[in-house]
Amino acid sequence: MALVVQKYGGTSVGTVERIKAVAERVAKTVQQGNSLVVVVSAMGKSTDTLVGLAQAISTKPCRREMDMLLSTGEQVSIALLSMALQELGQPAISMTGAQVGIVTEAEHSRARILEINTERLRKNLAAGKVVVVAGFQGVSNGEELEITTLGRGGSDTSAVALAASLHADRCEIYTDVPGILTTDPRLVPEAQLMAEITADEMLELASLGASVLHPRAVEIARNFGIPLVVLSSWSDAPGTRVTSPTPRPRSLSGLEIAKAVDGVEIDTNQAKVALLRIPDRPGVAASLFGSIAREAVDIDLIIQSVHEFNTNDIAFTVAEDALKQAEAVSEAIAPSLRSQPTATEEAEVMVDRQIAKIAISGAGMIGRPGIAAKMFQTLADGGINIQMISTSEVKVSCVIDKKDCDRAAQVLCQAFDIDSSTLPSLSASQSSAPPVRGVALDKNQARLAILHVPDRPGMAAQIFGLLAAKNVSVDTIIQSQRCRVINDLPTRDIAFTVAQGDGEMARNVLVELAKTIKCGEIIVDDAIAKVSIVGAGMIAHPGVAAKFFNALAREKINIQMITTSEIKISCVVAQSDGIKALKVVHQAFDLAGQDTVHVPA
Repeated sequence: MALVVQKYGGTSVGTVERIKAVAERVAKTVQQGNSLVVVVSAMGKSTDTLVGLAQAISTKPCRREMDMLLSTGEQVSIALLSMALQELGQPAISMTGAQVGIVTEAEHSRARILEINTERLRKNLAAGKVVVVAGFQGVSNGEELEITTLGRGGSDTSAVALAASLHADRCEIYTDVPGILTTDPRLVPEAQLMAEITADEMLELASLGASVLHPRAVEIARNFGIPLVVLSSWSDAPGTRVTSPTPRPRSLSGLEIAKAVDGVEIDTNQAKVALLRIPDRPGVAASLFGSIAREAVDIDLIIQSVHEFNTNDIAFTVAEDALKQAEAVSEAIAPSLRSQPTATEEAEVMVDRQIAKIAISGAGMIGRPGIAAKMFQTLADGGINIQMISTSEVKVSCVIDKKDCDRAAQVLCQAFDIDSSTLPSLSASQSSAPPVRGVALDKNQARLAILHVPDRPGMAAQIFGLLAAKNVSVDTIIQSQRCRVINDLPTRDIAFTVAQGDGEMARNVLVELAKTIKCGEIIVDDAIAKVSIVGAGMIAHPGVAAKFFNALAREKINIQMITTSEIKISCVVAQSDGIKALKVVHQAFDLAGQDTVHVPA
């Protein structure tokens, strides 16, 4: 007998008829010889209705009372679904998050799960009952026993956490789409269903705005090796499997607050090429990386920061044995990259062989302000200056001086309680994987740029430490390559993106900091969009970045920022170009032509 956890979203239980349909599906699953836990969300838009009621009473309702109010939505769903199952002759019992033993932090509206006491749940399963659980909620630890909610995507998180705690055979997430698609079908009707995706790829896509699965749910599945399937509530199609690597042994105590970082990687086989003062116009990145791709040179990190007047800088890293080719291509193309036809100052090519890349990685980094700041502070305390920064949802990478590499690895392993650092490696699954799985668009970000930050250890730590103290989650972080001397002091620009709602708070924090560290202007731009491609196979396929940039260039879409990881490339563009960029990039990688299932209209 298999133990299965199923989760049904609000649309799936939005009406009495749909609840009855879910009950029939659940009963059928039991009849096939499975033991079943079912997690449900509130019916349809009932959560929005409850929020509206609260806002009619108070402009700023208390978070505790909001948790008390919003937790009632799921209680309606679980009671009705249990009744529907009982009408079919299937024994069932409904339980709130507290009753089922979901214990959380005492943090209203965004609590993380500490542990799940499964004794009562197992007893009811042993009695042959389907246990119907209210998603999105739990109860705080300690004597107060406060009702808490888990925040956006909380029912996904509840389901996968229950599957981990019960050592379930699989977790099935039922939704109103047939699975995980190559992009948002509301924007690109030709989006295709993926048969399979890795947890790391899904973490990136989920955090970039793909709303089918919440990143916290994927994080738990990855950390505990839970087989995860995303399926349609309206059909028996096979959906999309989310695969995870074999996990390291991990305690279920502190389920969602375990170590955020589980690895420190070092790579000394790196060299850096930077092109300074290249024109800030569409097609420049496409031309550069297209030429490099034709030489079959594999690029690792790519960084383009905020522009200065009408020029910009692009820096990238390659393996040392590919440096001569990359340098030759860059030197050959540099004379043609002038800011305007009459310009006399050509783009400058700088090469640095004495670098190393050091990175921290871990699925638990998502949504936890302060992880990057801790890394930067640890390096600063070790007297190690950061030359480049590139971030993704599960990794923060820094380029440093090669002579500092061993010390950096030592202090980071100590700071994050990691046994030892490792060398990055290309797995067989990466080399055979498609270069791009999906494309995502995030139009809900703001970009902040801090100009003329003193180029010395500790600056990034101060900036992002203060933001973390204000609970501001930072997404993309980029440090410029051009070093400007201001009042005899070398400086660099640092740019980053945050959620639009956090933009003003972040600006206020930085304005105060600027007085202390004596940096330049703080620039905020909330008219941006971030377009990203994700794929575990891109590291083994030179030319992916060039194809991405060329697709944008053909539509005359200017790239304002670039940041990469091993499995993701993100470009910041003007918000007005966001949807067009998504469509052309999806088309460029032929994602509508994959051998997959078409999305029904």
